[in-house]
Amino acid sequence: MAEIDKNAYKGVWVYIEQVDGQARGVGHELLAQGRMLADKLGQELAGVIIGHNVEALAKEVFASGADKVYLVDAPELAHYSTDGYAAVFTDLIQTYKPTAILLGATNDGRDLGPRVSCRVSTGLTADCTGLDIDEKTGLIAWTRPALGGNIMATILCPEHRPQMGTVRPKVFKRPEQDFSRTGEIVRVASKVKAEDIRTKLVDVIRIATASVNLEEAEVIVAGGRGMCTPENFCLIDQLADVLGAAVGASRAAVDAGWKSALNQVGQTGKTVGPKIYFACGISGAIQHLAGMSSSDIIIAINKDPDAPIFKMADYGIVGDVMEVLPILTEEFKKIKAG
Repeated sequence: MAEIDKNAYKGVWVYIEQVDGQARGVGHELLAQGRMLADKLGQELAGVIIGHNVEALAKEVFASGADKVYLVDAPELAHYSTDGYAAVFTDLIQTYKPTAILLGATNDGRDLGPRVSCRVSTGLTADCTGLDIDEKTGLIAWTRPALGGNIMATILCPEHRPQMGTVRPKVFKRPEQDFSRTGEIVRVASKVKAEDIRTKLVDVIRIATASVNLEEAEVIVAGGRGMCTPENFCLIDQLADVLGAAVGASRAAVDAGWKSALNQVGQTGKTVGPKIYFACGISGAIQHLAGMSSSDIIIAINKDPDAPIFKMADYGIVGDVMEVLPILTEEFKKIKAG
């Protein structure tokens, strides 16, 4: 393969994933990190918005720190499709040549990132938990768990451009937005035609989205193996209902069939960062901690006083979760009623 001119690639891009015209939170989280990287490199930060009737999102992207927005708006792009979005993103990269691209490690981001990186002949570091600039080389230093989470690997991409990586939602905090900020909108015409998209969206089925939207939740009540039976998870559901919280589960509870994989929190599930995280009957395996350690407040309930979860918890209740949860639920009901 012919050697590329790496000096021709400038700027840090963040893919702003949107659904029904609403930007997902991970895009704003990555703009905060992108701003840090761009400032260290002395380059501009840009958001990439793809969809239909989504220009209004540019104000939010500027408010979160971007200098520029690349906007591709077309009816064929109203809903995410692998064919359409990969073609559009590839065209943007080949035309404007960014040095680095950050994407959320969501279902769509994990589909889009590797397809685009392959088309532009570069690498992709998946599920990063840390981003920085390597002092010796000036390259993006992508840090991610390796070997089952037992070590952290830092990966560089020295020979190819752009440098690309995906980051799980809630690994980083959203920036404080400044809506007085403005920037340049670069409107790019889509070259994608309807016949280029080989899939057709037939219907969207929403399944209990309020209870499983973990990545956006401010309060999560999660249960683990200590709940003992699937029927006991009703105690988790009742507390979550009173608090307006999402319901989470450990891998052990999901593997046992007590909760859907949509509810799983942890290294092989979803990474969350709510204001309050209730860990009920969860021992605190390292894989689970990796998925919820960025929670602002962690409240653990476990009958084993030596459970690892207590080392991370801000508040701990040593007791039988079957007895403690109904008491908590009733007390929160009284507080709300009062």
